[in-house]
Amino acid sequence: MASLFDSISQLRRDYGKDNLNIDTLDTNPFGQFKIWMEEAVNADFLDPNAMALSTADKEGRPSSRIVLLKGWDESGFVFYTNYESRKGREIDENPNACLLFFWDKLERQIRINGRLEKISPEESDKYFQSRDYVSRLGAWASEQSRPLSSRFTLMRRVAKLALKYTNSVPLPPFWGGYRLKPVEFEFWQGRESRLHDRFKYLPEKNKWEISRLNP
Repeated sequence: MASLFDSISQLRRDYGKDNLNIDTLDTNPFGQFKIWMEEAVNADFLDPNAMALSTADKEGRPSSRIVLLKGWDESGFVFYTNYESRKGREIDENPNACLLFFWDKLERQIRINGRLEKISPEESDKYFQSRDYVSRLGAWASEQSRPLSSRFTLMRRVAKLALKYTNSVPLPPFWGGYRLKPVEFEFWQGRESRLHDRFKYLPEKNKWEISRLNP
């Protein structure tokens, strides 16, 4: 019987849904991102805005997790979290980070490198108040990334908070948004025989320079 390793090593497929050409790329990476994000939204993904966020602590030890993109414009890409979580502590120590979007059905990925900064409390509160009631209570109840003795403990906290905040739930002082301000984009389109199309955008004076990369 083949081992699990042997079975996994044989998992492969060829790519060929699309191609990427420098002549058809948007000269602005934010424009190209908009095109691909709209196509992902229309491709029936469960979470087209899911992205891997990679951070590192002051020792350079990396960690990654999936977060949801909740807003973007040419100032950067926004997500929300507990500022006292592992990711929050790592961002305090080292604001350099990377976002990775991967859409398997489209055979595409986008990698965005940049620096993270907190958004304003006003902007965080506007989004926070758009969340459902229990999610707002949960933001207060969860000591994110810290040990939890049982799920019952967490739900008991939520129940106590529901008695305290019967209608309006204020923004926790330890919760809010980060904005990644890009310094580099890479767009990847899968191609046949692993001869993929890859293009990198780097800022150069008042424009973005585009270069093709080896697959």
